[in-house]
Amino acid sequence: MLDERKMDVLKAIVTDYVSSKEPVGSKALVERHQLKVSPATVRNDMAVLEEEGYITQPYTSAGRIPTDKGYRLFVDRLATVKPLSAAEKRAIQTFMAGALDLDDIVTRTVRLLAQVTQQVAIVQYPISSTAQVRHIELVSLTSDRVLVILINSTGRVDQRSVELPMHTEDALADLRQRLNAAVVGLTPAQGAEKLSALAQEVPGGLARTSANTVIATVLEMLADDPSTRVAVAGVPNLSRFGDQFDTAVKPVLEALEEQVVLLHLLGEAATSPDVTVRIGQENPYERLQSTSLVASTYGSRDDSWATLGIVGPTRMDYPATMASVRAVARYVGRFLAEG
Repeated sequence: MLDERKMDVLKAIVTDYVSSKEPVGSKALVERHQLKVSPATVRNDMAVLEEEGYITQPYTSAGRIPTDKGYRLFVDRLATVKPLSAAEKRAIQTFMAGALDLDDIVTRTVRLLAQVTQQVAIVQYPISSTAQVRHIELVSLTSDRVLVILINSTGRVDQRSVELPMHTEDALADLRQRLNAAVVGLTPAQGAEKLSALAQEVPGGLARTSANTVIATVLEMLADDPSTRVAVAGVPNLSRFGDQFDTAVKPVLEALEEQVVLLHLLGEAATSPDVTVRIGQENPYERLQSTSLVASTYGSRDDSWATLGIVGPTRMDYPATMASVRAVARYVGRFLAEG
């Protein structure tokens, strides 16, 4: 276990390296951080930190940089995650105000998170345990094409266009009434069961095949689980980190394109009720082991919940990033609850 002075030296190295992107020397630490000891004493402390694997020397005659182990101890020793300022909170509220539906909420959230952290943001669509079908609408687009719209109680709107030759407004109205009578107020699973039975009937005004085309489309929409989707924003932010991260960018970009990897990554981070941090080698995916993940769940497991977070180089401002991730998660959770 490190004593308080060595911990102060490690904190100073992490802080300076994140800020300057350059290896940190003992003289600079003494001058910038008022450590109240001589550079020789700091050098001795740095030697101990290096021996124990918390810092390393990237090349001869250079200063020191933190290792994954050093970042982990730094994060673990954060007494609290600082709250956002009133101005930062207002900025989040302003950015999210006016969101129209679930897709809009997720889009705004992932853009906001990328903007405030300057990292790559990833947001899982909420998993709703209580979502119910609110309304089904059928809109005639042309004489042989109809738009099918499904709205659920979380605000999610899904729409598909289907071919429906020779339909009439009266026939659509009849089918619309039958569909809504069958599924409104039910969960997607319950609604799918009802629609399967409805398909055996012949709605007035439409041929069985045409009606079943619409019913099959609604069944597909009910089965389309949004929780298997992840929104990503801020990928260009990876270019801000210069040569020290260049060799890792390609595999990171490849991993970010795989929804399954991102879902697993967020799922593994959803075990904690607060902010979870996975640093470097702690990530189970080799292509992401040059990065850190900072994530938090949002929403309520009794209603609608999911995970959001950021991915970026291990050299990041952990206190500020953790604060931003937690604040955005809490605000979006309240937004969903109020909606």
